[in-house]
Amino acid sequence: MAEGLSRADRLHWRHARPLAGPVLFGLATLVLALLPLYGDADTLRLLVEFFALLAMAQAWNLLAGYTGFVSVGQQAFVGIGAYALFAFAIKASVHPFAAVLLGGLAAALAGALAAPALFRLRGPHFAIGTWVLAELCRIAVGNTDWFGGASGLTLARVLRGIPPELRAHGTYWIALALAAAGIAAIYLILRSRFGLAVRTVRDNESSAQSVGIDVGRVKFAVYVFAAFLTGCAGAVAYLNTMFVSADAAFTVDWSALIIFVVIIGGIGTIEGPILGALIYFLLREWLADFGTWYVITLGLIAIAAMLFAPQGLWGLVAGRFNLRLLPADTRLILGAAPAESTQEKENHAR
Repeated sequence: MAEGLSRADRLHWRHARPLAGPVLFGLATLVLALLPLYGDADTLRLLVEFFALLAMAQAWNLLAGYTGFVSVGQQAFVGIGAYALFAFAIKASVHPFAAVLLGGLAAALAGALAAPALFRLRGPHFAIGTWVLAELCRIAVGNTDWFGGASGLTLARVLRGIPPELRAHGTYWIALALAAAGIAAIYLILRSRFGLAVRTVRDNESSAQSVGIDVGRVKFAVYVFAAFLTGCAGAVAYLNTMFVSADAAFTVDWSALIIFVVIIGGIGTIEGPILGALIYFLLREWLADFGTWYVITLGLIAIAAMLFAPQGLWGLVAGRFNLRLLPADTRLILGAAPAESTQEKENHAR
């Protein structure tokens, strides 16, 4: 998958391991893990929302920013993950915390089943196809009595035996672990040979096939992984509220919010969705009392970001200060590759 690179480039790519960003990321995760020891319940609930949205944004960024799949139907996996958690917890008596993983697996299975049909579509047709999939899921679940129909499902009775403090802390730690593990997994994937194949597929599928990359396998793996991460995040988001309905879980508002976070933060970077999610929650806290002006402000910010900072706010920061905390883009890593010696050039030519 890296056959098109020179020997010096391959060696530099393989051994470039900046530690400052990952160390800072690990310390931040550790500090956040201790928050339940001194944080109040409202703060923990807000951070669960933040972590869930961050995981969804990272999954969409992997699809659109690194693989070239612009999906507007990620709410399908949000809803499937949420309803799977409620179904397993209520119908099968699975502990709600354990059911988060089952929600992700249900979303991954749905993604695997839908992928062959969706991959026949290209560009805007693919985007519309993902939205149609989400609408089909909304209609099917909303009209099924087993899933509560239009009334939805609640976890109130299931969670009654769990102390409120344990429930709040457990949900928080699961959300934090999901966001941290999702970011770490995407970082490692993109810095691997598989990550190089992902970007090659995005740039030119024909070129990817010509160097021996199994394009279908790469696309399938990325789509299913993104579905799994989004499904887990949807399960955590509705575990936090303890109630789910089809109209809320499968609404296109989820995709709009995810895209907003990634676009203003910086698509095609791991740091971008983190910054975008922070900005969104700050704006929501400051402007939520202004009614429709809140929505208008978000729209204006999104338009301004696309016009004046198409690379996102993190792109501006990274370009201005030459800052790379989690450089998963191979092009950035290769940018400082050492020049080949004469002997290496002769050996590469052979």
